[in-house]
Amino acid sequence: MSYQVAVIGTGAEPDDPGGDGYAMAYHHANGYEKLDDAELVACADIVRENAEAFAAEYDIDEGGIYEDYEAMLEAVEPDIVSVCVPPSIHAPICIDCIRADSVEAIHCEKPMAETYGGARMMAQEADRHGVQLTFNHQRRFSDAVRTAKQLLDDGEIGDLERVEFSAGVGIFDYGSHSFDLCNYFNDETPGEWVMGQIDYREENVLFGSHNENQAMVMWQYENGVHGLAGTDGTGTGGPAEAIACHNRLVGSDGVIEVGPAGDDTPPLRIRRHGDAQWETVETEDGLHSWEFVDRAIAENVRCLREGETPELGAENALNATELIFATWESSRKRGRVDLPLEIDDNPLVEMVESGELNPEPRDG
Repeated sequence: MSYQVAVIGTGAEPDDPGGDGYAMAYHHANGYEKLDDAELVACADIVRENAEAFAAEYDIDEGGIYEDYEAMLEAVEPDIVSVCVPPSIHAPICIDCIRADSVEAIHCEKPMAETYGGARMMAQEADRHGVQLTFNHQRRFSDAVRTAKQLLDDGEIGDLERVEFSAGVGIFDYGSHSFDLCNYFNDETPGEWVMGQIDYREENVLFGSHNENQAMVMWQYENGVHGLAGTDGTGTGGPAEAIACHNRLVGSDGVIEVGPAGDDTPPLRIRRHGDAQWETVETEDGLHSWEFVDRAIAENVRCLREGETPELGAENALNATELIFATWESSRKRGRVDLPLEIDDNPLVEMVESGELNPEPRDG
């Protein structure tokens, strides 16, 4: 059989990506087009010209072009929906898709939702209705990441003791990938507590959502493994520069670095205790490629067809999302946050709206 696929939120053509959008729908569509058992049949965007341009690119008939996604769901009855709208409306749109009778699977852009309550509700409703809900943490499908996990599982650095990451934008946008990879390396173990502090003095809005300027985060998983992260959205280095690695795995017998900072560093390297220097590990690719989206979508469709649980599923995404919102909640409370997280709101937004944080408008 062939799955009928619809896309919500086509965006403008992806020739000038930036903080307002990356037209991720085009990258999702490229992934579906490479599959024998998926067919793009419809798209929706509140700007009709955007939907028309997308439809022309992927040979979608005029009857498959919509401005109203709810009308599209009712008329087309797609099997799979890709949701590529801003994070603030992920939750309501995904929940509408989940409750549509025909939809079997939804692939949504990250981060999950703008509030923790919204993220939890998405996962709850998908489970309740038996819909496969996945999120585009596509960096898991980098060969550098996969190889690092295999080295770890093979005991090359002993027992995992700590995971680390640095992110150049913030823990909500880019950090969504980063926390997700930390959880992947630690076998999806739930967090136990989080302690974080943030600085937000200059407005940093990406895809319509606030992101802190800088953050330092420490956390612990239920299995005793610790986490350490630093972010910087100011371009000055800050906490991110202190860690200076996309993801670092610290073990009892050595260290693995995935994406270490530096112009001449390889995507993956290892240094076992007693080694005089780093050993480069050859990989097929690095950490940034649109091909990873293709791999993610192919795996999601395979899991749907085979009835398997996808690793990009809502449960894993929610574990990463919990660490994001727990960091902001720790800053709001000025103390450690024990998990599970019991809030529904977005602490960063609430601190801005209450005046506790007063970021200056960014020029331009």
